[in-house]
Amino acid sequence: MYKRLEQRLHAIEKHRLSAALQESRTGLEKESLRVTPNSTLAQTDHPKVLGSALTHPWITTDYSESLIELITPPQARAPAALDFLLDIESFVYQHLDNELLWTTSMPCVLNGEQDIRIAEYGRSNAGLMKHVYRQGLAWRYGKTMQVIAGIHFNYSIAEPFWQPWQMVEQHQGSLREFRDEQYMALTRNLLRYGWLIIYLFGTSPAICKSFLGGRKAPATMRELNDYTLYEPYGTSLRMGNIGYTNSKESASGVQVCYDSVASYTESLRRAIHTPSPEYEKIGVKVDGVYRQLNTNILQIENEYYSTVRPKQPLQGFEKPVNALKKRGIKYIELRSVDINIFHPAGLTYEQLRFLEVFMHFCLFQASPKIDSTERQLINSNQMLVAHQGRKPGLILQSGERQMSLKDWGLELLEQMQPVADLLARVHQEPAYTVAVQHQRELLFNPEATPSAQMMTEMHEKGASFFSFAQAKSRQHRDFFLKRQLSQVRTTEFVQMAQDSLYQQQVIENSDEISFDQFLAAYFSGEASVNDNLLM
Repeated sequence: MYKRLEQRLHAIEKHRLSAALQESRTGLEKESLRVTPNSTLAQTDHPKVLGSALTHPWITTDYSESLIELITPPQARAPAALDFLLDIESFVYQHLDNELLWTTSMPCVLNGEQDIRIAEYGRSNAGLMKHVYRQGLAWRYGKTMQVIAGIHFNYSIAEPFWQPWQMVEQHQGSLREFRDEQYMALTRNLLRYGWLIIYLFGTSPAICKSFLGGRKAPATMRELNDYTLYEPYGTSLRMGNIGYTNSKESASGVQVCYDSVASYTESLRRAIHTPSPEYEKIGVKVDGVYRQLNTNILQIENEYYSTVRPKQPLQGFEKPVNALKKRGIKYIELRSVDINIFHPAGLTYEQLRFLEVFMHFCLFQASPKIDSTERQLINSNQMLVAHQGRKPGLILQSGERQMSLKDWGLELLEQMQPVADLLARVHQEPAYTVAVQHQRELLFNPEATPSAQMMTEMHEKGASFFSFAQAKSRQHRDFFLKRQLSQVRTTEFVQMAQDSLYQQQVIENSDEISFDQFLAAYFSGEASVNDNLLM
């Protein structure tokens, strides 16, 4: 497999294509729970001063009214995306009324699901649909899992690169077909090697007991103290069997295929149109109140939790599968990044550069189709690394090979080094090469990983997960309150907030059909509004 990577890197140098990679784009999405000064879940509305959660492109909410989501527009350089994220969070903090943003992926001090307010988006049909979708998630899976936070890394390969690369690869189809094939190959490799990100970036080895809501803890977990549970070798419980997982994929009937855009969209389309006997028991509209959008295996595509999603920006209120079918893949969303509790932004510049290297490595590496057997291995590797990633001698399965996590990781990083060197030359930044070298150190020394550092600090201070995360959250709040935004940036954010509130009013005043009619039109593919309203 690695021979293909070497051949492609050689071809890029031979045909002088490296400069074309300069225009790759990076976007970030960061979720954070708003909490009270005592660090209980905030029950307040999404602050109006931040704009409309329905229409603001950069400041919105995810599942809960208190789960704020910050989104950067695509940036020409990855560091610029992080700078923009820092500016957004600075603006938010400077307009919060004595609240904190919880600075880790796992929530804490949950006083039962009744304390988790499902996000509200106003009285428009579009806003009501977003709310009802979340009600459906609550009925299907419970609310607690939905308030886990993370960072999504959005990346698009430079557009000028595709056409000359298609010629080098001697692809005979259209440019769009070639680009879609390449992005799907990239997606498969992100799934195949994604366990490495969980190991290197995982920062959720412990949870607050309140997260379980009285449920029995997994047998492998230990008590740190009266309030905290942890996995001795855990890296990212967020990505394990108590967090985001598709471990019930086969049982639910969702069989997503990553062979091509056509197979991917068709498998998702089938899931959103196939009734589920289990969800039929919940009902859709009971006593005049909606419990879910429908009784299908997936209400909409976003209900399928995957570590990676091929994406195309929506035009109007269209379905994501239709956007992909019509216009192909625009970028890839990597969703497995934990919030780095040791950095105010939740991510470091070095981690960002490594993610860029990882993306290009997965693009240039050979990427065979994923069959059902390999899919099971991918899920198994992810679960093992999430719960036991720092265990000495941990064995993973790479095809028919059994390899230790350390050996496989070092093998992958060795292959990534020339990719890092390529990007270092492209951007004239040796930091790409250094980023890969530093990740090698984490394989030789698991105690240097963020997850191990977190556990070490908690042990040394005798801190519960709650007290540790609260202290970090307060430190980060002080950091953001001290940051000075430029007048230009402040004016931009204020104007965006005001514009979004106006746009929400326009949408609410333009509704001419009932919600029932709106849903029927949406699922038939006929619904349309003028704004890009993501679920």
